Amino acid sequence: MSSESSALWGGRFASGPDAVMAALSKSTQFDWVLAPYDIAGSRAHARVLHGAGLLTDAQLEAMLDELARLEADVASGTFVAAPEDEDVHTALERGLIERVGDEIGGRLRAGRSRNDQIATQLRMWLRDTLRAVVRGVTGVVDALLIQGRRHPDAPMPGRTHLQHAQPVLLAHHLGAHAQALLRDVERCRDLDRRLSYSPYGSGALAGTSLGLDPAAVARDLGFTDAVDNSIDGTASRDLAAEGALVLAMIAVDLSRIAEEVILWATAEFGYVTLADAWSTGSSIMPQKKNPDVAEL
Repeated sequence: MSSESSALWGGRFASGPDAVMAALSKSTQFDWVLAPYDIAGSRAHARVLHGAGLLTDAQLEAMLDELARLEADVASGTFVAAPEDEDVHTALERGLIERVGDEIGGRLRAGRSRNDQIATQLRMWLRDTLRAVVRGVTGVVDALLIQGRRHPDAPMPGRTHLQHAQPVLLAHHLGAHAQALLRDVERCRDLDRRLSYSPYGSGALAGTSLGLDPAAVARDLGFTDAVDNSIDGTASRDLAAEGALVLAMIAVDLSRIAEEVILWATAEFGYVTLADAWSTGSSIMPQKKNPDVAEL
């Protein structure tokens, strides 16, 4: 590998990758969202390196100070990935070394691999993302229940096949949507329990012999504990797939509500009138009020 490369791998290689190969391997356009989690992981890793006697007190202090400065620069946009950075891990390690020097910054590489880094950071990001989604979903549930309480005796036709079937209460109908969304919240919380184990310390697949403490890193990063099996910790991505399923179910349940808003706002149904603030118009038909917010 070229001495000017920022790549975290090289070893036996006499030259860098072909330009096409390098472009194919580059992921900073996708994984930069993980930068705060990468820096948090680096802080936790520095502390266990210190605990194992691999960093002095002064080296740990210098590393943590520069990681804090790097975090602020990332948040402000002052520090960004360079074209030659392969991924978020490469970019941030380069940024640290540029600030604190290779003698200290280079020590952070000891005992960790991008394999356990990305596996851990994906879990951290997904946990935070699901929690934000849950806050939004519970807000929708609250809104549905508030409307039901405001109109406890309002009747409406219950429909099957879009045909009148049985009379029901509006509150009962809105409560049905609330129940579906509450199950989605439970799915998120159930998944969070499986996401709460940290792969950090698993290395490439079988850990290290440096005497580090994966459980300490897990606690530092807000996990319940470290994973039981290092191979599974670094290799598994089923939790990401499960996250995609949960988010898809939420999208379906929200879409059901949106579709009813669209129907109820039509002249044929006439159940609701959307506020002007939440409607759009037509460029050719001035009488139109379109439920674009629900369609989107």
